[in-house]
Amino acid sequence: MIPASLRSPPHSLLASLCVGIGLANLVRLPALIALVSALAIGLAATSWRAIGTIACILALAGWLWGSARLDRLDRSTLRPEVGRAERALVVVTAAPRRGRFDLKMPVRVRRFGLLALDEPAQLELPLGRAPPQGGVLEVRAEAKLPRGPSHGFDERTWLRRRGIHVVLAGDRWRLVGHRHGLGGLGDRLHTWLARSVAGGLHGERRGVLLGVVLGEEQGISERLRQDFRASGLYHLLAVSGQNVVLVAGGALMLAWLLGMPRWAGQLGALASIGGYVLAVGPQPSVLRAGIAGALGSLAWLTARPTDRWYFLLLGAFALLAWNPYVLFDAGFQLSFAAVVAIFTLAPRLEEGLEGYPLPRALREAIAISTACGVATAPILWLQFHAIPLLAVPANAAAAPAVVPLLGLAMAAAAVHPLAPGISAALAEVDGLCAAYLAACAKVFGSLPLAQIRSGWAAAALALLAGGAWAYACRDGRSEARLPDHRYRQAESDPGGAPAP
Repeated sequence: MIPASLRSPPHSLLASLCVGIGLANLVRLPALIALVSALAIGLAATSWRAIGTIACILALAGWLWGSARLDRLDRSTLRPEVGRAERALVVVTAAPRRGRFDLKMPVRVRRFGLLALDEPAQLELPLGRAPPQGGVLEVRAEAKLPRGPSHGFDERTWLRRRGIHVVLAGDRWRLVGHRHGLGGLGDRLHTWLARSVAGGLHGERRGVLLGVVLGEEQGISERLRQDFRASGLYHLLAVSGQNVVLVAGGALMLAWLLGMPRWAGQLGALASIGGYVLAVGPQPSVLRAGIAGALGSLAWLTARPTDRWYFLLLGAFALLAWNPYVLFDAGFQLSFAAVVAIFTLAPRLEEGLEGYPLPRALREAIAISTACGVATAPILWLQFHAIPLLAVPANAAAAPAVVPLLGLAMAAAAVHPLAPGISAALAEVDGLCAAYLAACAKVFGSLPLAQIRSGWAAAALALLAGGAWAYACRDGRSEARLPDHRYRQAESDPGGAPAP
């Protein structure tokens, strides 16, 4: 059932734009056909102020925009250079990922041989010292096409949806500078935040801490990543709305402690959210949460009411408008599915748990993890052919450490410029929270039947979940009808009384 708030005009119009952009992934809309269709809708409409007419026009506009963006993302100046080896000038745009045989990192290619350009690519280097994020490298590399489908993963399609059409296989590189501008500011913020929140931590504790705070998985071993996936705790390694809430809340608390007015605190929260998003990078989950947090502060500053559904739609619109291919991204799908489940399903589950002798925090953790597990299970199966079965107990066990870990990390970052020693001490304590999360992932991820990988087992699980849902709905309807039935029976027998 569609929530009532989504049926209001602003929500419907914004949803129409999102649907139109998404349609471009199915069929590219030529500008002439879009113009003819808009004229036909205008001639057929009874009133230009009708919501349906405006929604159709906006859907066409979104469809046309999405088609133009996809055409732009599919163009490549570097593709004709495939097979050639030249000296290239590239800018590393994200932290390198260390694989089993090589280092992989996204870059912007500024020059390839004598060809000047500005195009994203993937740089692959031999294992060894990794270049820094934001570094400008001079590297001798051969332009190659990405690998096709292999072992269930199509690297070529995965990169194409990020606007990358060429892989540069390099051997030697030399650091010649660092990027500037907004990207350079994000690099410096990322380096400072990683240094301040992790302190002198090393190994597994540092890797998990940076994974939760910055969404950076480079310091986590492949075995531990598999444990996080199998246990249903992998979402902790992706920056979520909880991180953004703590960043904004820390700015507001600091303003309150300093005796500053509320509006100054909200401006500080806006700046903190922007800096945090820059430091983490363009991950769908953090962009969605950052947009929602920034809109919340702007709503307070402009004395406007907040609307979580509208904020969610605005986040989806911003991501789709920049890259319509993000609709196929697992992070985008999981993030929005989880948020919708928290808005709709989690409150009902928590209400159903009220009669049980459980602490409120535990009821909330169980309700949220169950709702998110149900909503994301189909996506996990389609994307990764695996469904974690122990996500609810694993998340319930990990929940007590997540908020303290984030709070200590933000506190360490806040005091680092003034008291590095205190910041390092907080980081050491935070390392215990990170070690506890890693232990939860190992324990639950190593249990038998921790996750389903069989199609028959997934089908059986879907039937079981559907049956349980149907029974719960039937039971709820029966309870809702029972009082009316009893009172009708009492009315037919004036001498009786309604049953309690």
